Amino acid sequence: MDKLIAKTPCDGLLPLSVGTVKLSEEDVGAIHSISPYKGKQKAVSEAMKVAHGMAYPSANRSTGKAGARAVWFGPAHAMMMGPEPDPALSENAAIVDQSDAWAVVRLEGAGVEDVLARVVPVDLRKAQFKRGHTARTLLFHMTASITRVGENAFQIMVFRSMAGTLVHDLKRAMEGVAARG
Repeated sequence: MDKLIAKTPCDGLLPLSVGTVKLSEEDVGAIHSISPYKGKQKAVSEAMKVAHGMAYPSANRSTGKAGARAVWFGPAHAMMMGPEPDPALSENAAIVDQSDAWAVVRLEGAGVEDVLARVVPVDLRKAQFKRGHTARTLLFHMTASITRVGENAFQIMVFRSMAGTLVHDLKRAMEGVAARG
């Protein structure tokens, strides 16, 4: 029997540097969807604070930090990355492991906002989109979650099946910005 080898979504595609911008794959640990039951969001938030040191995120925001982050993903829906969810959370929320479903990359460097402006229809400039802000939006023609995680750094999540397309589209945008400068 053949031996199967686990590969990350961007295996063989990243890291990549073009001009002043770098694209790399992030290992965020476990990824779990957390959907509070009706009227239970506050209880879920309190339980997350106690167990994981971060609150349930409000709309278009993220909480926590690298290694333990929760990202808003829509009404009554967030993704927790890093730790395995405390079992007590399941009393007030539906919890689903989605660790293998997502490609997660980090785009960073001077000019990162210019790169994203070529492929995202949302204003991601620092004045409008501060650290901890997140958006579910289009990245070129695919749905993505984009979170500002640093002064010139973004975490981007797309479906695992779109990892190659994500890298291709971001590389073309990086090349376009680099050619300008």
